[in-house]
Amino acid sequence: MPALAITEAGDPDLGLIRAVAAGRSVSIGPDLLAAVQQRCTQARQALGDGRTVYGVNTGMGALSSVPLTGQQQLSHQRNLLLARATGGPPWLSPPEVRAIITVRLLTFLSGDAAVSAGLCLRLADFLNDDIVPAVPRAGTAAAGEIIQLAHAFGPLVGIGQVLGPGGTLMPAGEALSRHGLTGFSLGPKEGIALIQGVPGATGLSVLRLGEADALTSLMAAAAALSIVVARAPRDPYRAACARGDDFLAAVLSGLREAAGEDPSPRSLQAPVSFRVAGPVLTQVHRAAAQLKAATRRALTGVTDSPAYLDGQFTSTAGFHGIDLSAHCDQLTAALCHAAEVAAARLHRLMDPAVTGLPAQLAREPGPQAGLTPVHKRAAGEVHAMRRLATATATGLIETSGGQEDVQSFAWEAAGKLRTALRHARAVTSCELLAGYQAAALSGLPPPPGCRVLLDWLAGIVAPIDGDRPFGEDIERLIQAPWPPA
Repeated sequence: MPALAITEAGDPDLGLIRAVAAGRSVSIGPDLLAAVQQRCTQARQALGDGRTVYGVNTGMGALSSVPLTGQQQLSHQRNLLLARATGGPPWLSPPEVRAIITVRLLTFLSGDAAVSAGLCLRLADFLNDDIVPAVPRAGTAAAGEIIQLAHAFGPLVGIGQVLGPGGTLMPAGEALSRHGLTGFSLGPKEGIALIQGVPGATGLSVLRLGEADALTSLMAAAAALSIVVARAPRDPYRAACARGDDFLAAVLSGLREAAGEDPSPRSLQAPVSFRVAGPVLTQVHRAAAQLKAATRRALTGVTDSPAYLDGQFTSTAGFHGIDLSAHCDQLTAALCHAAEVAAARLHRLMDPAVTGLPAQLAREPGPQAGLTPVHKRAAGEVHAMRRLATATATGLIETSGGQEDVQSFAWEAAGKLRTALRHARAVTSCELLAGYQAAALSGLPPPPGCRVLLDWLAGIVAPIDGDRPFGEDIERLIQAPWPPA
């Protein structure tokens, strides 16, 4: 596959980030590299007049008042990546690390960090040679992502470890040698540039958004199937119910198309969990759209500090990822509520008063437990999610002698979103399993809009004729790609 070309600075292409995370190689346009190098040269000339620049000719954090001698500055940028690498396993997956490197490269190409074209090319080398640094998944209480980024970019200069085959660890220097590389010699400001900003939370958010898109589609399909097998009235999904709300209109349209019409619903009103499917899924879409906007702002805004802006070095607050933190939390909370509602629908599907089907969707209620244990699995997943639906940024922990006295915990918020997506996929799989069994027990022909879903389910789950270890079915549903190819 040809390399993906990056030719413009400030292009927030989330698709490119996902593609590179999945293994595509990259190339950087020569004109863009020349512009980056020109900005770097200007910044280094500005440093020649002896002005004080944080982290370049001074210490860091609480030691920023300590001036560095010329000799100390020669090793300072590399030293910035040493002691700050205090994390440990579990490590991020290779696609997650590649996403972070890609975001770091894209933000460097704006010129704000005043790094060299050579450093940008070395980041591209890591992507193209598939050198994957070992980056801790757990966050730490820093006023940015300094500790995680020290792990991510220490290997550029031969510091730290990289992931080898099967998740094994390899010294960074050995990995560089295998690819004919040596440790990169960092120029003025390049070490501090590597550990500034929010490339971690940004890259992780981009990946989570892709997963959220697929999961939300599957949640909508599961909800539609539940509506069908419960023979719920279709009034709540009419187009007229979405007046003034384009997001809701799109969701209701999808539910109507999938569920079709039922001229003889079982009741005047279905349980609330069926009736609110549209607004609940809409909130997930809305929260995802807002996180997407936040990631675009992180890719195009000023996140380096100090940044080289308008010919001078400027201290900024771009490392404080509250925008990403807040919107990761919002999507996590929306997914938690959607999972709660899905688990409630699943519970109702096992009630003959709601569906007219055998109790607990068992073919022989009593001797067989039916799908009650599946609902209990969903309830446990929902309970685990509730612990995630809190404001990540709330609760300050002072570090660095009080210099870093607040944190946004954006990295942690992105991690919580990953966990929430996993739990929500499990709950959705439980609802799908119940809908699949209910459809089989009803004996009614499904509407055309549910046919693709039921065919997909039939390719994963064998007919349910009696009790069995349903966890195996649930796991297959969790792992199966959606939408089907």
